Amino acid sequence: MSDYILEMRNITKTFPGVKALDNVNLKVRRGEIHSLVGENGAGKSTLMKVLSGVYPSGSYDGGIYFEGEECHFKDIKQSEGVGIVIIHQELALSPFLSIAENIFLGNERQHRKIIKWQETFQESKRLLERVGLKESPETAVMDIGVGKQQLVEIAKALSKNVKLLILDEPTAALNETDSENLLKLLLELKNQGITSILISHKLNEVSSVSDSITILRDGQTIETFAAQQEEAQLEDRIIKGMVGRELTSRYPQRTPNIGETVFEVKDWSVYHPQQQDRKVIDNVNFHIRRGEIVGIAGLMGAGRTELAMSIFGKTYGKKISGSLYKDGKEIHANTVSEAIKNGIAYVSEDRKTYGLNLIDDIKRNITLSNLKRISKNTVINENEEISEAQLLREKLNIKTPSLQQLAGNLSGGNQQKIVLSKWIFTEPDILILDEPTRGIDVGAKYEIYSQINELAAEGLGVLVISSELPEVLGLSDRIYVMNEGRITGELARSEANQENVMRYMTGSGGASLANSY
Repeated sequence: MSDYILEMRNITKTFPGVKALDNVNLKVRRGEIHSLVGENGAGKSTLMKVLSGVYPSGSYDGGIYFEGEECHFKDIKQSEGVGIVIIHQELALSPFLSIAENIFLGNERQHRKIIKWQETFQESKRLLERVGLKESPETAVMDIGVGKQQLVEIAKALSKNVKLLILDEPTAALNETDSENLLKLLLELKNQGITSILISHKLNEVSSVSDSITILRDGQTIETFAAQQEEAQLEDRIIKGMVGRELTSRYPQRTPNIGETVFEVKDWSVYHPQQQDRKVIDNVNFHIRRGEIVGIAGLMGAGRTELAMSIFGKTYGKKISGSLYKDGKEIHANTVSEAIKNGIAYVSEDRKTYGLNLIDDIKRNITLSNLKRISKNTVINENEEISEAQLLREKLNIKTPSLQQLAGNLSGGNQQKIVLSKWIFTEPDILILDEPTRGIDVGAKYEIYSQINELAAEGLGVLVISSELPEVLGLSDRIYVMNEGRITGELARSEANQENVMRYMTGSGGASLANSY
């Protein structure tokens, strides 16, 4: 029996005008965790869709060999039939069904088309124990968090007698604790003989669990190597392979030119939209100066996104109180339109739900937030729209065949650049960025960091919210730390380090420093 459970030979996949995969080769050893890395648009997800039958045999060139047999999968059901199961970045669970129903959806335990419920729940309980989830199989999926939903997806895969488990960005939406638990589970599954292919942009995760790593760039295989190096050396090698050059620093150099206070929030309090006796944001005060990048750090549930959304047109919360000031004058931003008119822009953490119209083209997505700028008497000047969109496409290096490409067809990094372009098009004075690099690769991150620095250099006040503490530390001139809806600390760049920030994130940093300015 071959050491390799999977071989993909000379896989070529072409879409209209684009060669997504160009003679890609991938060999995965039996029982290993094999990471597949590359920039957004490198072809990772496309290759896995070829493997799993999402793109059926005949729609690509090349060969797939699984357990020594050549395979021609026409759909996902055929690939699952031999033990290849893929878990996509966007979870495919029905929120209204129970955990047990989701686990066996399409793979029901039944006799003569009658579902055997007792067997369904018993088997679900066994699978949940296997992935370390203590929830009742009867619990609705909508009532559990994203981290637990990811475990339900793995339990669902195990119900199909999985031999090769493919995970596409499994920790992109998870907090640090849930991410660690998921990686531990992968190692446990490896000990049980299950082979995994891991797609991830989080290089620390790749280096901590991988046995082998394959790098893709521009639809081609760059190299495959064993992950038996020091973590720093391994990450440097991955980055160089991904972007085709060495990144001497993850964060571009910047000399800030900070001016007067452009935006100030005073005594800001917000209550939960459903539980209206629960205060989510408690008397928060902060300010941003022109040309300054201010970071907000905090653990999951600290209230960072709730704070940002409540400021931006009161799109979150009830019984909101407090005051907003721009250039020393009080402003009102009770709606999104009012917020935009007052020069506030908000890049949401969920680009696909709140940031983009995925079924519209790039041009319209960029200009939609400020149609007045390209129209007269409600009639859009299409030539001007194309011209403005093209300028922003070039400015942010959005990789696409044309402005007519649908936003939903682009990679995560390019989608994020479109969202940023959309808000730059409103000509804001205050830019709030909520998880601006979530789910995108190291090369695209660097480009977005450079753009953030450029916007600050142009005089914008920038507020960055990020769950990645190195990102907050690497970008910010000053950092506010939140814990349970309150600001517990304010740190200048010179005194900000992971230890100090973590003290305030966990509520052990002492009295609030937020009013020290």
